[in-house]
Amino acid sequence: MKRWGLLALVFTIAISCTKKEEKAEFGLDLKETIRVNFLTEPPSLDWEKSTDTTSAFIQTNLMDGLAEYDFDSPELSVKPALAESWEASNNATKWVIKLRQGVMWNDGVELVAQHVVDGWERLLRPTTASEYAYYLFAVNGARDYNSGKIKDFSKVGVKALDKYTLEVNLDSPRSYFPKMLTHHCTHPIRLDVIAKHGEDTWADEGKIVTLGAYNLKKWDHDRIIHLERNETYYGEKAKIKNVLVYMILEQSTAVGLMDTGKLDFQYEVPKANIRALQKRDDYISIPIFGTYYYGFNHTRAPFNNIHLRKAVAQAIDTKEIETVINGAGKSTSNLIPPGLLGYDPSIPNPFNIESAKSELAAAGYGPEKPFKFTLSFNTNENHQLIGENVQAQLKKNIGALMELKNEEWKVYLKTLLAKDFDLYRLGWISDYPDPNDFASLMLSYSENNRGKYNNPKYDALVEKAASELDEQKRAELYRQAQNVLLKEDAGIVMIYSYVNAMLVSKRVKNFPVNSMYQFPLKGASLD
Repeated sequence: MKRWGLLALVFTIAISCTKKEEKAEFGLDLKETIRVNFLTEPPSLDWEKSTDTTSAFIQTNLMDGLAEYDFDSPELSVKPALAESWEASNNATKWVIKLRQGVMWNDGVELVAQHVVDGWERLLRPTTASEYAYYLFAVNGARDYNSGKIKDFSKVGVKALDKYTLEVNLDSPRSYFPKMLTHHCTHPIRLDVIAKHGEDTWADEGKIVTLGAYNLKKWDHDRIIHLERNETYYGEKAKIKNVLVYMILEQSTAVGLMDTGKLDFQYEVPKANIRALQKRDDYISIPIFGTYYYGFNHTRAPFNNIHLRKAVAQAIDTKEIETVINGAGKSTSNLIPPGLLGYDPSIPNPFNIESAKSELAAAGYGPEKPFKFTLSFNTNENHQLIGENVQAQLKKNIGALMELKNEEWKVYLKTLLAKDFDLYRLGWISDYPDPNDFASLMLSYSENNRGKYNNPKYDALVEKAASELDEQKRAELYRQAQNVLLKEDAGIVMIYSYVNAMLVSKRVKNFPVNSMYQFPLKGASLD
């Protein structure tokens, strides 16, 4: 966002929320309005195409899935949402899902099972080019349909048995399948709405049709989104009438607005200031199922060379990064985060300067010929802080010269899709609390495998683990898979597991704080 635009936004927030008027943006009653900041513009509200946390926050409040999490349960159990019930048979390979009857889309059309089938077909359709298509590859025939090998979707293992009943057939046992039904890419969809408004514009203001606790009222791009309570919602109505989602990229600016009561929720805070922020009464910190990593571009030089991948991985001291970010993240050597099956604290941290120097020399680099490359990342104070530390470490430890390149989120996503990078930064927040959600990221056919890491041995271990019902055996398979990815291949560099630090105004009650990093606001209220 241009600087003048940000200043205008901050000024608008300031003058809209004076105690005298008790008004929020658009003249909304402040007593009925929560104001949150998610830093950046959501790239898309198309729930079968988006992959980022900002879009997911909006979608969580606009749409319900077949299932949802019970955040009051310590084990994060799932419960029916749009579904009324589900039943597994044939060793958890066949699932029959009953939908609630009488659930209405916000345009008055009733939800039916075919809407779910349509959504899954569109997700898997090759022309949709969804980065989440692989999510449903456990469904019989899904991968072949996505690759174009199968043209007839009726041969894929999902069908509507009647108006309110779905049958799903999987290629192998998946005891965690109901957890997968919480994710936005599995939500039902209205093909008639897409046909009317267009593939790329149907999810815009005034066009999108949804089923959740809130409706999209207004979208002022790069500035603000207004969500309004859905009065025809099938469940308990949201207690807060209006949600204003701001896009203030500078976290320090947003913290200032929290200080003056102009914001109610800041979902990410400057890690450099964590120690001071921890003393505030609106500060909340919680470990979440998520990991932060650097990925290599395996499709081109320089990082199609394993010696250079290992040199970089072994030259980064993630314990030092943990100190730099003031504990707002815990150094890890696992792709799978703590708290999930498959996390293995015995996996060694790769940091070893002497070994890193040897790997660099094996690739033909050294003091006489310094290794140069670029780290790409999305514009963010915290990513900049970490990048600068890694830059200094690499120069000090092995003499490598790493350039930093930051881009706005939408532009950065295009860079990732084009594979126009050497080293990239990403994090992964759990779609569902199971190790498969993390391990499957680096499968050779996963579109979320941005650097195109590819090892059939890794694929085989992860695929076998996904269908293993014995937890001890399953954990061992994930241990072996992580050893291949992180030690043998240096496929990515793990930096830390997430500890989410955020600010929540004391006027907000029952704010959803959970290890899934999801923020459904329908149960929250305001003083």
